[in-house]
Amino acid sequence: MKVSVIGYWGGYPAPGSATSAYLLEKDDFTLLIDVGSGALSRLQQYKDIMAIDAVILSHYHYDHVADIGVLQYAWLVQSYLMEHQDILPIYGHTEDKEGFEKLTHEFTEGIAYNPEETLTIGPFTISFLKTKHPVPCYGMRITDGDSVIVYTADSSYQDDWIQFSQDADLLITDCNFYADQDGTGAGHMTSREVGMIAEKANVNTLILSHLPQYGDHQDLVNQASEVFDGRVLLAEEGLTWEK
Repeated sequence: MKVSVIGYWGGYPAPGSATSAYLLEKDDFTLLIDVGSGALSRLQQYKDIMAIDAVILSHYHYDHVADIGVLQYAWLVQSYLMEHQDILPIYGHTEDKEGFEKLTHEFTEGIAYNPEETLTIGPFTISFLKTKHPVPCYGMRITDGDSVIVYTADSSYQDDWIQFSQDADLLITDCNFYADQDGTGAGHMTSREVGMIAEKANVNTLILSHLPQYGDHQDLVNQASEVFDGRVLLAEEGLTWEK
């Protein structure tokens, strides 16, 4: 299983980059997790748009779905140019009906996932945890049968993350705040909180993502490392993890 970071900013992207978007690949199957602002432009540096087999969304805030529309246009244009009728499945929850309905277009189909049940997409089995965020949002625990990654999406701290992330090979966390801040009201976590989750869950590698537009990001790594003895990486475009 291979994970590639495409977009990692929270809120809005810095010049030439993107907000939340991650590629998950296994056995020639490609799953795109979230499609934030700027994601489609950056994605094309690493993957053909038409080589994506499925998309799954954590929630419908713009920094996670802003490029869904242009992805749909890309599939529309390329489908005519390539003369094929393939439909791209886009998985999302239905607690925001308006957001979910926008997932269906001429060459894409919105498919509802039930967060109370496990979901199989290609070689991946996915279970969900509802996050603490201003809108309905779901973190994901994804396995290919050999390794496990956990993606928190957007969330403030909750003890449930520890059990949900237990023994994960990789934990990709929302880290939008520094250790001396409080992200509770905004629905995000601090560097110290995510480090504590990783430590208590016995995670192997921690990637700090959904990063803030201010401060020294190396401080986030240092602060998480004060409470987590494992490997801590700072998300950046093109960063890959593979097992």
